[in-house]
Amino acid sequence: MHPITRIIIIIAVVWLLFVLLLYLFQESMIFYPQQIPHDYRLKFSKYEITINNNGNRLHGWFIKNNISKDSPLIIYYGGNGEEVSGNLWSINDFHTGSFLFMNYRGYGDSEGRPSEINLCSDALFIVDYITKKEKIPLENIVIMGRSLGSGVAAYVARHRNVGSLILVTPFDSLLNVAKSYYPVFPVSLLLRHRFDSLTYIHEIKLPMISIIGTEDEVIPNKNSMNLFKHWGGPKELITITGAGHNNIDSYDQYWKSINLFLAGNKKY
Repeated sequence: MHPITRIIIIIAVVWLLFVLLLYLFQESMIFYPQQIPHDYRLKFSKYEITINNNGNRLHGWFIKNNISKDSPLIIYYGGNGEEVSGNLWSINDFHTGSFLFMNYRGYGDSEGRPSEINLCSDALFIVDYITKKEKIPLENIVIMGRSLGSGVAAYVARHRNVGSLILVTPFDSLLNVAKSYYPVFPVSLLLRHRFDSLTYIHEIKLPMISIIGTEDEVIPNKNSMNLFKHWGGPKELITITGAGHNNIDSYDQYWKSINLFLAGNKKY
């Protein structure tokens, strides 16, 4: 066998092996379930809530004060490696007093396995459950999605006419992000969890603020900007210089922008 032919065969075998691994292990690459730190349980136990959907026990925290359009309930959807109880330490940074933090299936104390279908169907179920049980008008709800959670938030906004959205380090489509990471692989054929907001966000007419960092090392800025470009409703883009994917909430501009948006002030 000619040496060049042998090299080509080796490259092809290695390429096929990587394709197989990407397909078989994509769930573990997309979803990183985390457990609840012990001290969080002790401090915030009085706010714990469980909601059952299709036999799966979903667990989280619900903090309810006066809820109105001026003081909305924030329903939060976290990132792919985020156990959402960490947000309980930041509630005083928001200029509103009501929050619902629910862990995805498999995260924290929530049962089941995470998937795009499960995360999105649970999110709709939870919104419907909490609004009916607590008699909360949809327009008094702000949904907030961070990273992977931006895809869940966009899905909810497509189906429920909530008040507005806060999207932090969002992306247009997980498929497009994957193409940036794996340009030489047929990810369009391999990816089962696409979170393809780009196909419908032009239909969403709700107000939205998008907050991104110039040094985001996980979600390319081009994917965040493409989501913003195609959003169908009123929109504001906040770009925080120097902020990365995981530390963006450590910047004062992050909280200032969110609270001005909650207050209806478009002068950021």
